[in-house]
Amino acid sequence: MKKEKIIFWSTTLIIAVFEGLIPALTSQTELAQQGIRHLGYPSYFGIALVIFKVLGVVALVVPQVPNRLKEWAYAGFVFIFLLAAISHAAVDGMNGQTFFPLVVLVILGVSYFYFHKLKEI
Repeated sequence: MKKEKIIFWSTTLIIAVFEGLIPALTSQTELAQQGIRHLGYPSYFGIALVIFKVLGVVALVVPQVPNRLKEWAYAGFVFIFLLAAISHAAVDGMNGQTFFPLVVLVILGVSYFYFHKLKEI
């Protein structure tokens, strides 16, 4: 059980840093706003995206949040990562930015797997 908890919290904290902390701290920088515009989205989309990412991270890391809400947070992140990969592929073609969201998606999948594994114990 200790190994499962370590894997779950390690992967979940990676998601929390990449999808909650970093976007919250950098969303208003010129570079972040240029990135949103480059993909063809309006500036308000970036703000909404950061708000939902932070709420999703809170749902994942706070133990008192009901499991059903955690499931919705996991689903939301799956959509975010898949659509990010599609957006980058459509605008820039296949490159590192296209595959990075898919790498983070795999980390999210490990977190989700161990989330359920810990519920069984």
